[in-house]
Amino acid sequence: MAETIEGTIERITFQAEDTGYTVARLLAGEELVTVVGVMAGAQVGEGVRLEGEWSSHPQYGRQFKFSQYTPLYPATLEGIRRYLGSGLIKGIGPVTAQRIVEHFGMQTLEVIDRQPERLLEVPGTGPKRVEIIRGGWQAQRQIKDVMVFLQSHGVGTAYAVKIYKTYGDQAIAAVQANPYCLEQDIWGIGFLSADRIARNLGVLPEAPERLKAGLRYVLNQAGDEGHVFLPRMELLEAAQKELEVAPELLAQGLAGLAAEGGAVLDGERVYLPPLHQAEVGIAASLLRLLRAPLRQGRDQVGEAIAVLEEKLGIQYEAQQREGLLRAAQSKVMVLTGGPGTGKTTITRGIIALLEQQGQQVLLCSPTGRAAKKLAEATGKPARTIHRLLGFKPPKGFEHHQDNPLKCQALIADEVSMVDVALMHSLLKALPASARVVLVGDVDQLPSVGPGKVLRELIASGAVPVVRLTHIFRQAQESQIVTNAHLINQGECPAINNREARDFFFIEEEEPEQVATTIQELCAERLPRRYNLDPIEDIQVLAPMYRGETGASNLNQALQQRLNPKEQGWKRGGVEYRVGDKVMQVRNNYEKGVFNGDVGRLRAIDPENQVVRVLFEEEVEYEFSELDELVLAYAVSVHKSQGSEYRAVVLPLTTQHYLMLQRNLLYTAITRARELVVMVGTKKALGIAVRNGRTAERHTALAARLRELSKGS
Repeated sequence: MAETIEGTIERITFQAEDTGYTVARLLAGEELVTVVGVMAGAQVGEGVRLEGEWSSHPQYGRQFKFSQYTPLYPATLEGIRRYLGSGLIKGIGPVTAQRIVEHFGMQTLEVIDRQPERLLEVPGTGPKRVEIIRGGWQAQRQIKDVMVFLQSHGVGTAYAVKIYKTYGDQAIAAVQANPYCLEQDIWGIGFLSADRIARNLGVLPEAPERLKAGLRYVLNQAGDEGHVFLPRMELLEAAQKELEVAPELLAQGLAGLAAEGGAVLDGERVYLPPLHQAEVGIAASLLRLLRAPLRQGRDQVGEAIAVLEEKLGIQYEAQQREGLLRAAQSKVMVLTGGPGTGKTTITRGIIALLEQQGQQVLLCSPTGRAAKKLAEATGKPARTIHRLLGFKPPKGFEHHQDNPLKCQALIADEVSMVDVALMHSLLKALPASARVVLVGDVDQLPSVGPGKVLRELIASGAVPVVRLTHIFRQAQESQIVTNAHLINQGECPAINNREARDFFFIEEEEPEQVATTIQELCAERLPRRYNLDPIEDIQVLAPMYRGETGASNLNQALQQRLNPKEQGWKRGGVEYRVGDKVMQVRNNYEKGVFNGDVGRLRAIDPENQVVRVLFEEEVEYEFSELDELVLAYAVSVHKSQGSEYRAVVLPLTTQHYLMLQRNLLYTAITRARELVVMVGTKKALGIAVRNGRTAERHTALAARLRELSKGS
């Protein structure tokens, strides 16, 4: 039989970020009871009215399972203090809450609600702080309304805050009008969550808005998997599985989506509009560059290289000389090769050769770490592509076809990790007269984003390609280099060498022991033996996030071992602590940080509900934005692209069977500058080495380039 109880939340034992499911201890009268149910946004100190039934749990005992939840303001001074000091309201932390309650007593909440200007009476509270509190109180009241509306649909606290920030006072009306707008407007809310809300609101399965949103969802999922487009039939089949509606309805939905500009139909290929624009744009930009005349550099290149060799005191090897010749005689060229083959040496030579001819050369890489490495290797300034193009929110890139970069030549490094969208932005910002040298290792994993630009450029035959294969003697002394090349050729690396100095394999059968050994390596053994900073110098690279030896589990273990602070801030099951190594997981153009950027968490401010993270510069995040950050003591191999670490620790177990691929292993090993330690089984290592297959990506860049080349 349904009962109603009222009380004050004393402790929240558990709260699921995504659903709002909560286990809490409630002081009801003089009795402390356990309550369980959906209570998104509940705070310690808050008064609540709950409707439900008593039950007995075999492990946890007597509980009150509630189905209805109504927030009430706290009715005691201690409850008010705890309620305000919980971080609920921006501008009020525990100290400020104590001062306010001491001054206004039981009238505290009424004063904040109706006479917030009276907060100036509280010592240490100035006009600026009062305005922050006034805004925070008003926002919280609105957010509570949104939460009450959304919690029955399984939307948690953090997303309710984001929804309110996006739509303001119209949040509920906007969601009711078209719940699928959430999937497009709120980062982190996908189609499945929006669809659940829509179905609860009575949206029919065959509703046009649902069909279009579902098709868009499948295309977005394909983009996340690296595809630039999907074949029409493949898209419709995948959408039918997701939406469970008749194929003819989906065909109509696709026509509607294309008609309103949500998709591009290019023959049997179906694109999201930005990806179609990017792929077509890359081909057009390359054709524009190739057709423009080469103003200087074709004549007497051999003499110029001889002068350069004498000046630098080196003798270029045959492949390197070919690279220099191609760079001097081509508008666009690709330079590729593995570790130890001299890519850096030839890049320095190309810069010197072009500057010797009086040309202004710009250098760039896709990530901050890669740009820093390029600058250190060449002794020349290098920037990220985003900084080079001058991103200025909300307008976008400052440099584009109508305001091109001022340069005669551009050298882009680590191009294997550049996706179609970023390559499009880079190429269209170049003047037609410029020459371009694209440098990268084509045998590494393709970009995290859609496409496989470097591979497609090479496969197209539309631009000259120089592939470096000769491993220089100095590089041959490194087992990292020699083993990387063995792996790339499908051969097992040398792991039983007693004279090993920079490459080790520790055999452990059980995943639990692999995880324990990795913790010991990072926290004690490697720092002690090699004088490495356990956080800055050592990077654990995992083939995937799931599993006992996946990045997620290792992150929690390594955080506890390397940064065991007691106080932090929990969000979505992750505790963030000052000093943590964190990674940005989406491009945030407003903040100037991008997917894969790694920084250190410098401060947590519960009162103002912000954290500050040091990347190249310090960046501030509101608590509601913390889902953009993940712990980075361990990261996926994909996310490590473009980075270089003094030491890499790599778990290899059959738990990672689906991701054990040759190019993944090769990419992980080549991220290390001084030391590689693999921990796991020889069986898993063998699987990875033998598996030379790479996941196919739907992309038509090479075909477009071949077509354009024939017509030019």
